[in-house]
Amino acid sequence: MDPVPRFEVRRGLTTAQVDDLLGLYAGEWWTKDRTPADVERMLDASDLVFAVVECSSGAVVGFARVLTDRVYVALILDVIVAPEHRARGLGRLLVETILEDSGLQAVRSIELVCQPEHVAFYEQWGFSACVGRSGLMRRMADPRLGAPTGHEPSAAPPHD
Repeated sequence: MDPVPRFEVRRGLTTAQVDDLLGLYAGEWWTKDRTPADVERMLDASDLVFAVVECSSGAVVGFARVLTDRVYVALILDVIVAPEHRARGLGRLLVETILEDSGLQAVRSIELVCQPEHVAFYEQWGFSACVGRSGLMRRMADPRLGAPTGHEPSAAPPHD
């Protein structure tokens, strides 16, 4: 009988783990075209990087990053869990670790972007689509991030 894998959230990624992240990205419509060079630049420019790691192998099975000024706003991006590890609570572990991070405790507004099928997942932590009079605006170079084109999956499995 195989032992049950143990997971932990770590800050940052090793060089080998960047390859794991690229593997995670390759499986999702919104990240499949990311290149190694661009991901390296993205990681260098991100304020906080969180990886869910399988303890015995060191493999990255989940990931998220945060951009923040550490006072007014923090933006959680790229929350992803490998399909074969979903429904194990790893998305929950990742989000709770981010929200408990000491560098984010004084931030006035923590925001994220997610697909409609994941709204209920994030509402558990008080995230809401009600943002007062504010609205999201976007100038984009990637048309997949705009209006639905019919090429996106209609419903993805939950992160958790």
